[in-house]
Amino acid sequence: MIKLLNKLERKIGKYAISNLSLYLIIAYVIGYVLSLTGMMDIFSLNPYFFLKGQVWRILTWIFVPPSSISLFTIIMLYFYYQLGTALERTWGVFRYNVYIFSGILFTIIGAFGLYAISTLNGGIPIEMGTAISRGFSTYYINLSIFLAFAATYPNIQVLLFFVIPVKVKWLAYIDVILLGYQFFFDPMIGMAGRIAIVMSLLNFLVFFFGTRNYKSVSPKEMYRRRAYKKATAQGAYGAGTSSHGSAGGVITKHKCAICGRTEKDGDDLEFRFCSKCNGNYEYCNEHLFTHKHIV
Repeated sequence: MIKLLNKLERKIGKYAISNLSLYLIIAYVIGYVLSLTGMMDIFSLNPYFFLKGQVWRILTWIFVPPSSISLFTIIMLYFYYQLGTALERTWGVFRYNVYIFSGILFTIIGAFGLYAISTLNGGIPIEMGTAISRGFSTYYINLSIFLAFAATYPNIQVLLFFVIPVKVKWLAYIDVILLGYQFFFDPMIGMAGRIAIVMSLLNFLVFFFGTRNYKSVSPKEMYRRRAYKKATAQGAYGAGTSSHGSAGGVITKHKCAICGRTEKDGDDLEFRFCSKCNGNYEYCNEHLFTHKHIV
């Protein structure tokens, strides 16, 4: 997955949306305003009405707020905004975009998949569409932001109830336990709620367990990447030499400190910084584990 993300970032990274968390909060604000009109049902994720021609629902369900407006809701939205902004700075704009939009995509797939299975098994289409619209929202996508932050910064302390200092990883463990209880024992959420839990959090499972490389999204590694890119932009690394021996005339984003190959020498090449070397030294996948550490 890391290889795929790197390739996608090189090709379409420039289209990533900066400050995505702010836009999500703005969407909720619009949703709260629309809720005053009593017309929020026409924006929900209802596969039945989508198939009847209300195609805007595939996008507008994001505007549906996860809960009614209150002081606690405002505090929580601001909290999620801070977490999302921190993740965007740590991972980079593109990877954070992928994380959020994959959660949205998985949720849509789950909603329409459940609708198809239920109607094929004899369920009443309009009733199934209504049940799904009530069970699927961005609530669990927001929760996935918190879990991602806890996995990235497990030892950061937050003030529980604004008083009790507690490490964010323990709050994440509690959330996972509560989700497990809700999934297996809560009769109120129904099948739609259970599918929503799985699909909305699937982006977290894919992003962290699919890569099997936590260091690649760690704050330390991302800091090294940003420092390298900044130095590259300033011309500190100069032009690279290709694997064919010809002199490169442009500044590249990646360069192996051993063989001098860059991303221009092949799409299958991967580059990583070495945490044991003293300095921002980057190596290709062939020399990452075979080079002599610089101390």
